[in-house]
Amino acid sequence: MGRGPVQLRRIENKINRQVTFSKRRNGLLKKAHEISVLCDAEVALIVFSTKGKLYEYSSHTSMEDILERYQRYSYEERAVLDPNIEDQENWGDEYRRLKSKLDALQKSQRQLLGEQLDSLNMKELQKLEHQLDSSLNHIRSRKNQLMFDSISELQKKEKSLKDQNGVLQKLMEAEKEKNNTHLWEQQSRATTTSPSPAPATVPDFMITLNIGGKLPQWMLRTVSNR
Repeated sequence: MGRGPVQLRRIENKINRQVTFSKRRNGLLKKAHEISVLCDAEVALIVFSTKGKLYEYSSHTSMEDILERYQRYSYEERAVLDPNIEDQENWGDEYRRLKSKLDALQKSQRQLLGEQLDSLNMKELQKLEHQLDSSLNHIRSRKNQLMFDSISELQKKEKSLKDQNGVLQKLMEAEKEKNNTHLWEQQSRATTTSPSPAPATVPDFMITLNIGGKLPQWMLRTVSNR
């Protein structure tokens, strides 16, 4: 009794699946080598494991050459099946045009930095000098504009600080005047409540001397001054 067809499905057991992958991978790589040797065919084989590990085989030429040939063949086949693919034939020309433009821009940038000037003639050097002068004028104009803006901002800050200082000075003067008024009121109250000085009196010995006779002139001057 012959064997029936085997149903292919994913091996659920992880260990059995890994063992089967290793065996079949080696067998697949061996078959790819055999067909490339026996039939002189160009073979490229790429295998990624479930963990992302790469296994590859390429025959006589390198893997890159085979993949490039595959892409070229695949493009030609699509061009036959889809006529609109002809619009993509200009991709190579577009790439070369953009690359040439990029090289020219890079060369111009190096020349603006003062490099690779040997190949330039007098007219080209004068044109480059004019470009540099124009660039310097733009740079100076922008720098001056930034300086003016900065000065204007500083002037605004200065005016604001002066206004704040004026307000503070007024507050300080008002507080000083208030303190002076309060001090004057205290002094006025103290003067009103203090006793008046006693009138000057003539000493008793002067009176006694006056009874007995004339006072000396110096005593009279002293009493009169009082």
